[in-house]
Amino acid sequence: MTADALAHARRIVVKTGSALIAEDGHPRHAWLEKLAADIAACRARGQDVILVSSGAVALGRAELGSAGTARLDQKQAAASIGQPRLMAALAAAFAPHGLTVGQALLTPTDTEIRRRWLNARATLETLLEAGVVPVINENDTVATEEIRYGDNDRLAARVAQMMGADLLVLLSDIDGLYTADPRSNPDATHIDVLDALTPEHDAMATGANASAGVGSGGMVTKLAAARIAHAAGCSTVITIGNREHPLLALSEGARATLIRANTTPARAREAWLAGHLQPEGFILVDKGAARALKDGASLLAVGVTGVEGNFDKGAAVAIKAPDGNIVARGVTAYSAADIQRIAGRQSEETETILGYRGRPAIVHRDDMVRA
Repeated sequence: MTADALAHARRIVVKTGSALIAEDGHPRHAWLEKLAADIAACRARGQDVILVSSGAVALGRAELGSAGTARLDQKQAAASIGQPRLMAALAAAFAPHGLTVGQALLTPTDTEIRRRWLNARATLETLLEAGVVPVINENDTVATEEIRYGDNDRLAARVAQMMGADLLVLLSDIDGLYTADPRSNPDATHIDVLDALTPEHDAMATGANASAGVGSGGMVTKLAAARIAHAAGCSTVITIGNREHPLLALSEGARATLIRANTTPARAREAWLAGHLQPEGFILVDKGAARALKDGASLLAVGVTGVEGNFDKGAAVAIKAPDGNIVARGVTAYSAADIQRIAGRQSEETETILGYRGRPAIVHRDDMVRA
């Protein structure tokens, strides 16, 4: 089942931890080369792959003259040293496959505040469209304790949610979830497939399973990440990463725990939009645009006739037809003031009018739910 989930995924987020990336303060080049080969194979099958990678702190801490990075400022300093080393190692691993890597450093606000969420998603979509492999890590050099994920498992899940991924692969040091600690309990049973997560599964993860994974993420955080992904219509795989070609091994039936989503990313997003967006203003459209929206199109400036209310980019809006009926709701990529200026104009005129190159759609169909 896990092999099928990997083979049929349209978009995959792969998360790897510090111990897989670094050893004794140096990149594990041989392992990175195998991972890059696996991701290149996915790309050759037409799949999008986003890599969420720890390792910057591990690669930078030795330069501080101490092996310890207990304080937040020490971790941030180590991360600032290690980030370019991490990216250099990844660039070297992907280069033989003709693939370029691009770095994106995120914080929780980038994946939870709508305006920054739109910007982050647009950047990652642009990288994917250009054939680049996005590499994401938490922005440790600026994040504070109060606004940190603290582990890349949950960051990876938020990225999967934001990008509409079908599959989240968490590379760990254990091949999935067990009913008890397999290292001390011979009766522990491996769980191959789950369709939902319950408190009983959390209890299973609080034994020595909890030490699975390295750095700050153990089995408990992996299940927390799986819950985020599950709600977004994204399945999760937890498996051993420290093997040659970890993704190839999955495709060949390597043991793992698959937590299957019960909906698709598109349906999960529509359900979220329908239930969570309270309009902060209205966009008025002509009859042609109203018909196009009902048929599943994005809202373009040419079909807009005006706005009601004063709202910023990233706001929740309702879209009104000429008869006053709401035809859709969504998240706007432009402020009310800017929409007024480009209403009725062609998309290619936006840069001339506003002075910056905006997105083609006022409200993209992926950020919209029809009434």
